[in-house]
Amino acid sequence: MNLARAIHLDESDTLVFHRAARTGEWLISGGFEFSNWDQGDLTGKARQAFTNGWLGLESFGRATFAAVTRIEPGEMDTLADNLAQHFVTVYGAPDLDAARVVALDELRHMADMCDGQSPNTLLTVARELTDAGVNEAFRIIAGREANLIQIAGDGCN
Repeated sequence: MNLARAIHLDESDTLVFHRAARTGEWLISGGFEFSNWDQGDLTGKARQAFTNGWLGLESFGRATFAAVTRIEPGEMDTLADNLAQHFVTVYGAPDLDAARVVALDELRHMADMCDGQSPNTLLTVARELTDAGVNEAFRIIAGREANLIQIAGDGCN
């Protein structure tokens, strides 16, 4: 099974989000965080998190890019437990059992998006606030193998 981890191409996430997800941290969309937002909430770093931030499942920080990678079933169980606890603590879910059902749905949604993608495929999310609520669109950026010339240059000055 595949899921996605935070990847940073530069330091911009530490500048544009209130809290940046750590490199390698498992991610989900996390759009639920914005379900009760309106245009007045979309300012500054909160707007950036809304517009294109994946949610880290350890720090609950945000990342711009997600990279597809394999996850073991035991890791998925741990993530579900941690996310369920987050739902109880932060969002007032009635109990861990009810919260775990929702956590598993969030994880399955991300796993479905990653299913069939090659390792290291990059994913981005774009959100907009509509009259019907939050609309999410996802972009898949297929990884390409870089050859040495692309990384080091051709040696000619």
